[in-house]
Amino acid sequence: MADMTVAEAMEKYGPSDITREDLLVLDDPNYTEENVAIITGGASGIGRATALAFAANGLTVVATDIDDDGLEEVQKTANELEIPGNVVPVPANLTDDAALERIVDEAADHGTVQYLVNNAGIQHVAPIESFPLEKYDQMHEIMLRAPLVLTKHCLPHFRESERGRGVVANMCSVHGHIVTRDKVAYNTLKFGLRGLTQSIAAEGGGTIRSFSVSTGYVKTALVAKQLPDTADRREMTVDEVVKDVMLGQTRVKELMEPYEVANLFVMGCSKHSDHLNGGDMTYEGGMSLTY
Repeated sequence: MADMTVAEAMEKYGPSDITREDLLVLDDPNYTEENVAIITGGASGIGRATALAFAANGLTVVATDIDDDGLEEVQKTANELEIPGNVVPVPANLTDDAALERIVDEAADHGTVQYLVNNAGIQHVAPIESFPLEKYDQMHEIMLRAPLVLTKHCLPHFRESERGRGVVANMCSVHGHIVTRDKVAYNTLKFGLRGLTQSIAAEGGGTIRSFSVSTGYVKTALVAKQLPDTADRREMTVDEVVKDVMLGQTRVKELMEPYEVANLFVMGCSKHSDHLNGGDMTYEGGMSLTY
């Protein structure tokens, strides 16, 4: 039995509260309320932080998630922080093709669609021999198929905008470079997401960019909730899992905050990153780059 409950792990290893000072704000003439950024998985974790970060830069943010209440909380937080941009909640199920088209249509009602951040993801931990295929299918629909379909719907908006430009940013992972056991779906789909990123860049003509962000372990509910189960399976304490498994190969010995990842998306989508196209922003403390 793990030495921590899920609630205790969330308390210790979950995200900190976000302040305005945490959010990177850039000088970019395209970061205005007339331009719209779509953020998937926007109700919590990295998606929540990214929605707040883009809104802090003055953009109109369409935050989508299956969690209606979570989206309302993000909108409430944006108001409490008095950030200049708007957060527009658009509840949707990313496994529903009609819903994917609706997300983009509703975003276009609020301005010019210029940015798409495919962040949504779920996790399931099991060895390959017992990995449930229905769970693999669900993860594939959310983490790889939905980004492709959303991109397909956004591309005409990018091309037909006054600037004829747009950016697709995909939330990858260190596990899109190196893998860990018992996460075959997550590993496979993150590798696939890098392929999608490069495919978008190949077809973007230089005016439509795409990039991915690959982080190590981040202080999100998705990560924290895994900890007691991982500790059980590895016969370790939760603290040992964090120290020896999650941070064992990194040179930076602390978990990242979601807003740190959000700030990478802000930089990557901005005018300051025009040559970031098809590439991956690897930001994982040296985990996959050193030994």
